[in-house]
Amino acid sequence: MTDPKARPGEIALGFDPGQRAEAALAFIGRITSPWSRGNCPKNPREARERGGAFGLTLLPDYSAGLQGLAAGDRIVVLYWTGQARRDLIVQSPGHRPGPTGVFALRSPARPNPVALAVVTILALDAAAGTIMLDAIDAFDGTPVLDIKPWLPSVDILPAAS
Repeated sequence: MTDPKARPGEIALGFDPGQRAEAALAFIGRITSPWSRGNCPKNPREARERGGAFGLTLLPDYSAGLQGLAAGDRIVVLYWTGQARRDLIVQSPGHRPGPTGVFALRSPARPNPVALAVVTILALDAAAGTIMLDAIDAFDGTPVLDIKPWLPSVDILPAAS
């Protein structure tokens, strides 16, 4: 069956990976952003350039997990891009010269629609479970899966020899 939305060179799986679920996830909160389908930037850099109010709110059970974080810290936010296609294994993005495997792209369309953004905390209210961020490239209301600290000692690779 031909996909009318497919770009030249794209390949779709013959199944929906969501129907092969082998794990359970719990959303811990939601993202706040000015973005929706049709106006969302492609990455956090573009979101920073365009500007706006960005944040996330944790569900009350998870707010104690913010202990140890502070304004100025960088964090990695993992979030669920569940409105994206899950069956594309090869895509033809406009910024690449030809078809590219999903694992070589940061596209939200992937077998498990998990995205990540490295962002800076602008303000944090642990009691309320809210974090204001410098930017994020996710639709308003996007579910948050996890937050991890960005650590230069771990997250910056050593220079190639």
